[in-house]
Amino acid sequence: MLTRLAFCFVLYSTALVPSAFSENYDLILRHGCVVDGTGNPAFFADVAIKERHVAAIGRVNGTAKIELDVQGLVVAPGFIDVHTHADDIAEMPRAENFVRMGVTTVVVGNCGASRLEVAKLFRAIEETNVAVNVATLVGHNSVREKAMGGNFDRPPTASELDKMKALVDQAMKDGAVGLSTGLIYLPGTFAKTDEIVELAKVAAAYDGIYTSHMRYEDTKIYKALDEVFRVAREAHIRAEVSHIKLSGPTAWGQADRVLGYIEKARAEGLDITQDQYAYTASSTGISQLIPEGAREGGRFAERIADPGQKAKIVAEMKKSLRSKGRHDYAYAVIASYKHDPSLNGLNIVEAVKAKRGSASLDNQIQTILDIQLHGGASGVFHGINEEDLKIFMRHPNTMIASDSGVRVFGEGVPHPRGYGNNARVLARYVREQKVLRLEDAIRKMTSLPASAFRLKNRGELHEGNWADIVVFAPDKIQDMATYKDPHHYPTGIPYVLVNGVLVIDKGEHTGAKAGMALRHER
Repeated sequence: MLTRLAFCFVLYSTALVPSAFSENYDLILRHGCVVDGTGNPAFFADVAIKERHVAAIGRVNGTAKIELDVQGLVVAPGFIDVHTHADDIAEMPRAENFVRMGVTTVVVGNCGASRLEVAKLFRAIEETNVAVNVATLVGHNSVREKAMGGNFDRPPTASELDKMKALVDQAMKDGAVGLSTGLIYLPGTFAKTDEIVELAKVAAAYDGIYTSHMRYEDTKIYKALDEVFRVAREAHIRAEVSHIKLSGPTAWGQADRVLGYIEKARAEGLDITQDQYAYTASSTGISQLIPEGAREGGRFAERIADPGQKAKIVAEMKKSLRSKGRHDYAYAVIASYKHDPSLNGLNIVEAVKAKRGSASLDNQIQTILDIQLHGGASGVFHGINEEDLKIFMRHPNTMIASDSGVRVFGEGVPHPRGYGNNARVLARYVREQKVLRLEDAIRKMTSLPASAFRLKNRGELHEGNWADIVVFAPDKIQDMATYKDPHHYPTGIPYVLVNGVLVIDKGEHTGAKAGMALRHER
């Protein structure tokens, strides 16, 4: 990394031409090592900001109201997180866990769950003011639930499908960037591909993107990818594989094959990209350990009370566990369980030992069922091989995304990705393990997501673009959040600007709420 910064100094002394005119700016970042987001080599330059836009990059001779000497620091575009669950950002507008790790734009509405009234969401964001820019997808699960009225284990009627298409159309008119699916979640798990294609066609008419939390991320991932490819092909739409991974030991070691499968589809003319978080554990509801048929229709308690139905559910859970190469639920950690917070941070085996003494598999399953009966819990699931993770990360079409919501500091034991994802990439996978070049890592967080999601005038440090900027110390940036102790912000990020306004200054949140609602333009 020091060699990289030395390279910046050489460029500064030999390649930059002083500005022809002196001009007053609002803010100037002096002497930084600029990584502009394109993937091109870093260079040493000043960056001047005026009226919330990048006004000049080079040797800036003018003056500014605020001038910051960022010598020895990297100046990059603000990070764009295309896979978040920050749909409640208007209620937590500081978005501190995002902005403190350099994220200046979030895309909400992922995994099939979104606000249906997109215009209302954007109005709330603008009336409240938020710290980061916000774009949204429209969620298939939310649309399906609204149109089908609680009975989901079937195809929609013609009138229901028309209503679903109308909901997607209105969301796209109001500025959604595309359609998302969460095909392991109710009610989308019951949807057939034909239904998704029809809705994706609506989004495609507005040049939207289709993003999918696929049906399978284990040994059946190829079947799931085939469905993504079919939607992309038949709807004529760009597609994004959400949080690409291979879950469970039986699936490990196939990352190269999976990427080859995607590349074959791209060679056939499909525009397929993928995003990824930088951790070997995922996070979702503990309910996902229970078969979806047991949870459908709001009749879970009734089914569990019936000995025959319960026996079938237990047998299916044991079969699913074995198919993933596991013999117990020690890989599943309770992150936030409101009914009994004493279990937060314990894996299922530890929780069973604490409450039942015996950690037999039957007791583990009963504990999972009890958690669902008492309102459910979020969980962290350890099941990703780091070598697979690195292979996915190296691919040029993989962008970095956290899959996190806005965090309430100190609440529960959530996945650390919500605090450290971008910093972890730059610390562990750039500086320490050299999986990525610095410039390539920044591109995966900036211009690549901006291009894929059609976020105009963002993602690159370029004159005329919005001044979303992160300044970090390449030798000091570090994720501090851990699985056991996640509530820690990263270090080594002294400045973050959103639309030209300092939101992080000397490592502290200024309270500024300079974000915008990013309405998709056709």
